[in-house]
Amino acid sequence: MSDYNLSLSVRTETGKKALALRENGLVPSVIYGGKTEILAKSPYNETEKVLKLAGYHSPIDLIVDDKKTMAIVKSVQLDPVSRRIIAVSFQAVSADKLVEATTPIVLVNFEASDANKAHLTLDQVMEEIDVKAKPADLPKELIIDASKLATTEDKIFIKDIALPSGVEFADKELSPETVIANVYDAAAEAAAREEADKAAAEAQVDAADVPSDNGAKPEDTPAEEAKAE
Repeated sequence: MSDYNLSLSVRTETGKKALALRENGLVPSVIYGGKTEILAKSPYNETEKVLKLAGYHSPIDLIVDDKKTMAIVKSVQLDPVSRRIIAVSFQAVSADKLVEATTPIVLVNFEASDANKAHLTLDQVMEEIDVKAKPADLPKELIIDASKLATTEDKIFIKDIALPSGVEFADKELSPETVIANVYDAAAEAAAREEADKAAAEAQVDAADVPSDNGAKPEDTPAEEAKAE
């Protein structure tokens, strides 16, 4: 049994007709992974609410015409302009079998770190990761304490993730040394870029003042050639 549920009904609309369902406040969806693929539709507001709560990591009890199917969200199609939900794909899952799900990585307590006190900036380069577990054991998020970060040499790695019981990484070849986040000095990097830009500009000015082989500056050469003609 899941903490979330969504009531749907079977649909016959496909193609453009399925996408047109949203004009009537409905979201077309497909449920695969069971004995048969199910084409369904559900009210927009209820669908949006459940997807926000469950995300891609928590199982949802889908109730299709009074028949319950446990599933997880595999993909959500959004309108590129309005960002409203256009269509959803669900994967039916079994309560006693392992499934893969994408789980957010959340860094906490950076504000208490020496790095933050030194006005350094936290850069999270990996925000989610695929894990494998039984549906009931899938974590909503993976939390890492960032309070120990102190200098620009410090990093947070995959090995710093404490997986809950019954949960494993989906990618067995994932290196424990893969970086999740690092710390950098934004002010120092900005100053370095400014200095580099200044040096490049000065180099261009110096290059413009270098005389050519006949003793003339590069910009004077065309005039000298015209005079010779």
